[in-house]
Amino acid sequence: MSYQSIALVGAGGKMGMRISDNLAQSSLQVHYCENAPEAQQRVRDAGRSVTAVEEIIEQCDLVILAVPDIVLGKVSEQLVPRMKAGATLLTLDPAAAYAGLLHQRGEIHYAVAHPCHPSVFLERYTEAEHADAFGGVAATQSVAAAFEAGDESEKAALAEVIRVMYAPVDEVHWVTVTQLAYLEPTLVETVTCMVGTFMKEALEETVSRSGVSREAAEAMLYGHIQIALAVAFRSSNPFSDACMVAIDYGRENILKDDWKKIFDQQELDRVIARMLKIDRVRRDEDSPALGSA
Repeated sequence: MSYQSIALVGAGGKMGMRISDNLAQSSLQVHYCENAPEAQQRVRDAGRSVTAVEEIIEQCDLVILAVPDIVLGKVSEQLVPRMKAGATLLTLDPAAAYAGLLHQRGEIHYAVAHPCHPSVFLERYTEAEHADAFGGVAATQSVAAAFEAGDESEKAALAEVIRVMYAPVDEVHWVTVTQLAYLEPTLVETVTCMVGTFMKEALEETVSRSGVSREAAEAMLYGHIQIALAVAFRSSNPFSDACMVAIDYGRENILKDDWKKIFDQQELDRVIARMLKIDRVRRDEDSPALGSA
């Protein structure tokens, strides 16, 4: 199996342009669809033609929605009824799929694929690799994807497209939609991105309170971010006894005792509902794995 014709909806957006740049270098037949005039111009400026999705959607085997999460429900309501039977709808984030916002149709397959971004431990050899923090240009990254209704041949065909979209890619990790939602937002946004912004705030507070120069504070922080990750995740060298005392002090004064509740599924429901600006997710309580997606 292979996808003969692909529609990329939202081709002129931030993520749409990143994906388009890679798809355009492949042999895949891709239709670049965009409604916003400014975004359409970005597509044309990149040397690609803009196609009205209404003109080609009925012939496409794969429809990729590179649009914001909060409009995925509305966009899927408009497009899914017009997709040809047996086609696949691919979204780039799990929130809308997990929340049950995508328009459902029995003849359509549903999948999600989200980039992991290049690892902090990735060995980089070129300037382009060092410059590519986001991924999709030069630095290798993995992708986490959910295609629960797909058989092995369908997953393999979709993986080929995913590898092009987010290239260069080393691994496509198949998970469920629920598991992907635990990865993002819970693990990487609720925790990791929060910690990143917290460290930035701590840097500002250090400079303000102590009077140390920003250059000295940044040098100390950036170096210790690397060593802290290396020790914690790779056991490259143990933390000293004094450092362990400081770590415990930090946990006592910064973390709440019940912080791990964020991994309870009702908390996952709550944060995704807030992200999507809806009152609640429409998850079937009897089917937490969301086997239809």
